[in-house]
Amino acid sequence: MIYWFLKFVFGPIIRLIWIKKVKGLENIPRRGGCIIAANHSSYFDFICLTAVVPRRIHFLAAEKFYESKFWWPIVKLTGQIKVARQIHDKKEVYEKVYSILKKGGIIGIFPEGTRSPDGKIGKTYTGVAKFATMAKVPVVPVGINGTYIIMSRYDKRPKFIKRTKIIIGKPIYFDEHKKESTEQDFRTITDKIMAEVSELSKTSKNS
Repeated sequence: MIYWFLKFVFGPIIRLIWIKKVKGLENIPRRGGCIIAANHSSYFDFICLTAVVPRRIHFLAAEKFYESKFWWPIVKLTGQIKVARQIHDKKEVYEKVYSILKKGGIIGIFPEGTRSPDGKIGKTYTGVAKFATMAKVPVVPVGINGTYIIMSRYDKRPKFIKRTKIIIGKPIYFDEHKKESTEQDFRTITDKIMAEVSELSKTSKNS
């Protein structure tokens, strides 16, 4: 309920002030579990995705959001999934993700794990591939451009400029991969996903 209230109230404001273009919304499955994977250069990435995607998204959120007086009530009340980076055992996180996907929900993941220091795609982690192959759900690649300029990791407040472009690609399916895939398989899958994300982010920049 809180998620939809915030989306209804703040979504139009975010779209009006910061979002310049959105393309490919029809590529998001209308029902059923799926994963949205996007590049990450600003806090505005998940804010903008929440504002434009018609379905509810459960994002993986770093523990620092739960330690912030500003962000804690937002991520808690909207049902985001806490990821404690310093804890090696991520069993609880995996269980929550699979539960949401099994119920037909959407998981939002930034495979880079943190905001880019320069706006370019950096090192990525293979969690997105593990979730997709284990849960047997498609991954929807998304390229986001402009949010780094609006509010990079070095900025304390956003700039009020309409720069964000979001290009949503077609779902990628991995039905041929087995649950017993190796770490190398997961790396190959992740690289394939991020290659598409990279291309989409370039497309959004040039469009």
